[in-house]
Amino acid sequence: MVICIPVDEAGQVGPHWGRAARVAVAAVADGAVSDWQEFDVGWDASHDDPAGHGAHHARIVRFLREHGVDTVVAGGMGPGMVNTLGKMGIDIYHGAAGDARAVVEQVIGLSENG
Repeated sequence: MVICIPVDEAGQVGPHWGRAARVAVAAVADGAVSDWQEFDVGWDASHDDPAGHGAHHARIVRFLREHGVDTVVAGGMGPGMVNTLGKMGIDIYHGAAGDARAVVEQVIGLSENG
């Protein structure tokens, strides 16, 4: 399992997936986070790009594929992105808030318990 989650500078879950400035990618092995990397993605700047949402979504899709992400955790996400991730077969957990690492640990527990 590879989880991607928007994070802020304080390690909290960022409020908006598609407008995230930074995300963390957490690799999961044996029911625990085995690797945690943070990336400045700049999706906040590209969200309102004159090229449109198609280009913005393509940038996000490219990042997710490059990092092998199969699960996205976010506070909020627009219907277009929900649709895009659904087509990719990515599991989505909405309504996340608080410490990003703690939230990822909760998601790992939920996925292991079915």
